[in-house]
Amino acid sequence: MPVVIALLVIIIVVLVTCIKVVPQANAFVIERLGAYQQTWSVGLHIKMPIFDRVAKRVTLKEQVVDFAPQPVITKDNVTMRIDTVVFYQITDPKLFTYGVENPIMAIENLTATTLRNIIGEMELDQTLTSREVINTKMRASLDEATDPWGIKVNRVELKNIIPPAEIQNAMEKQMKAERERREAVTRAEGEKKAAILEAEGMKESAILKAEAEKQATVLHAEAQKEKKIREAEGEAQAILSIQQAKADGIRVLREAGADEAVLKLKSLEAFEKVADGQATTILMPADLQGIASVGTVLAEGMKSVK
Repeated sequence: MPVVIALLVIIIVVLVTCIKVVPQANAFVIERLGAYQQTWSVGLHIKMPIFDRVAKRVTLKEQVVDFAPQPVITKDNVTMRIDTVVFYQITDPKLFTYGVENPIMAIENLTATTLRNIIGEMELDQTLTSREVINTKMRASLDEATDPWGIKVNRVELKNIIPPAEIQNAMEKQMKAERERREAVTRAEGEKKAAILEAEGMKESAILKAEAEKQATVLHAEAQKEKKIREAEGEAQAILSIQQAKADGIRVLREAGADEAVLKLKSLEAFEKVADGQATTILMPADLQGIASVGTVLAEGMKSVK
């Protein structure tokens, strides 16, 4: 009885060990009697006891490996050190298990040789400014080479490019000189712009001043013109008023029937105005006596009216 119980326990343990669960993003490579049998994907699986075994557990996630700096020589014989980062993913667990003995070491050596080949065709300056080109070429070359191993290279990045110390010193001096040159150019451009702005300001100020003086001159001329027009209009109005008054006086005298007398009287008034002037020579009219007699008659007539 104890033997039977022991056998049952052993059978249960063996059955339990034959039950396998493959987690997400993993795959199991199964061998039967040392030969490849199948690849288990995610889920519950049962293997045959004693005959089947899990040869390799493979993760299907994207993985990252950082390789140490590798010495490379450029086309112009400059030795530098470059370290790379490779992003890869296992796409075929069977090929990954049986394709190469040590896949990571194989990828590292393949990366180093590929990098040397690519950098050997470039000069130093081109190497320092062509990271994207180098990354693309390396990814294409590594992806093609690792395809028989069930590995897909998704991306390759140059982490650091370390040139020799003397090259670094020369580059630092060059960068310093370039920064000083840019600073000088920027300062000169600033001074040039400031001078241009100042000149433009002076030009605009002179233009505004000239326009203001011109406007003032125009306004002054218009004011003088307006003044003269008003004075002329005033003089014309005064002359019209005087002439109107004279015309009214003559009209009144004519209505009184003294036309000839009015003419004589006006002649005397004109003579009086001439006499009051500063002239040294006075022309007397030939009929001065007749005019005087008319004036006497008018004076007597005025007295009789009173």
